[in-house]
Amino acid sequence: MGGLLGRAALPGLRGCPRAPGPSLLPRHSSGAPSWPQERTLVAVKPDGVQRRLVGDVIRRFERRGFQLVGMKMLRAPESVLAEHYQELQRKAFYPGLISYMSSGPVVAMVWQGHNVVRASRAMIGDADAATAAPGTIRGDFSIHISRNIIHASDSVEGAQREIRLWFQSNELVDWTDGGHHSSTHPA
Repeated sequence: MGGLLGRAALPGLRGCPRAPGPSLLPRHSSGAPSWPQERTLVAVKPDGVQRRLVGDVIRRFERRGFQLVGMKMLRAPESVLAEHYQELQRKAFYPGLISYMSSGPVVAMVWQGHNVVRASRAMIGDADAATAAPGTIRGDFSIHISRNIIHASDSVEGAQREIRLWFQSNELVDWTDGGHHSSTHPA
């Protein structure tokens, strides 16, 4: 490391008391940032489960720093799917969508973190495999618009509704990481 703060300056900086004044990052007593937390529903669809992509999805969300607060594998009941996709009921593809979503297991998850709803939508990419950007989950793994691997809530309000639909409150965990939040930097 060069420049004004060379390697020799770092030990001295680590040992110095902090100057009075506001911190750049507000922190909880655990040392983690105190940003508002959101929750979102993420579901790996039957084609993603069949292709064994659940671990890849979890890995991406964990590396992003989000907390997994609920997860289950199930064959989604048609009643849950009908309510989940209620806005699409008048679309011509709706019967095929319900048939597909009930054709195999789904892994439903609830992730928590700062701006998790918006960030997860960016992480999953466009629904159409042909236009999903490389580096997104759909861009890397999706093969067709009707087999697009994953669902993520599209708004905070939608996430709240979907989480209540897929999970009982006692199936979700409230936890803190005790300052052991994920980081790409070594300790």
